[in-house]
Amino acid sequence: MIVTDTDTEPETEVPPDATPHVCDRCGRPFADEQHLALHRGLAHAASLSEAERQAYESAHESEVEGLRRYRLLALAGVVAIYFGFLLTYAVVT
Repeated sequence: MIVTDTDTEPETEVPPDATPHVCDRCGRPFADEQHLALHRGLAHAASLSEAERQAYESAHESEVEGLRRYRLLALAGVVAIYFGFLLTYAVVT
């Protein structure tokens, strides 16, 4: 199922074998509950219930932790490549 709103919203795609989680306010489908909670918190923040707000905050915190981990791993990779080239240059020259 693919839904597209060409004005502002990006394309949303749910795998055919997955059960879509549909936003009750705008009808957009999402592949999992976490993406739906993030959408509600960003697109419908003014009309959230307390449970939906807590779900958004939990999903947002999880997303931030994942991004922080990715950034640290990317930095470690760049540092490892840098020192690898530095050691290779020291050995070769």
